[in-house]
Amino acid sequence: MEKKFKLLDTVAILKEMPQHRVLSGQVGTIVEILSDVDYEVEFSDKNGETIAEFSVSADDLLLLHHSLEYSPK
Repeated sequence: MEKKFKLLDTVAILKEMPQHRVLSGQVGTIVEILSDVDYEVEFSDKNGETIAEFSVSADDLLLLHHSLEYSPK
């Protein structure tokens, strides 16, 4: 199943990216849709300061939910 994300979705990265100082599980925000499978993600600290911003494949992201939004198929 192909993962699709929307602009400003909250996501977590599924693998470490030490070259960007980002750990597995770090929370980020989709800030640009680069293609059907690639997204620009901004990762910030708890004070809102940007840690890193870089392109991430959809396969390396998990969509996070702030509330239950269930829509049956």
